[in-house]
Amino acid sequence: MWQSVGLTLLVIVATLVCALLFMLFGWYVVWQLFLSKFKFLRELLGDAGTPQAETEPSESKTDRAGGGPARSRNRAARQKLASLENTS
Repeated sequence: MWQSVGLTLLVIVATLVCALLFMLFGWYVVWQLFLSKFKFLRELLGDAGTPQAETEPSESKTDRAGGGPARSRNRAARQKLASLENTS
């Protein structure tokens, strides 16, 4: 009787260990192939030393600000056209 209980516990523990190892392996593969590309997840997990962090092109302030004036000029031109159409 004790042998069957011990065997049952061994099977349950072995199943849980196998499931945990499978999940950890799956997480590792998904991390390496996909999730490590996201800076937010690397910062969240405290993994700032990955090679992807150094190889990512950094976006400078001038690149981000470059689109701003062009949009405001287009908006100003549209407003001028709209006001000219309304006055005529």
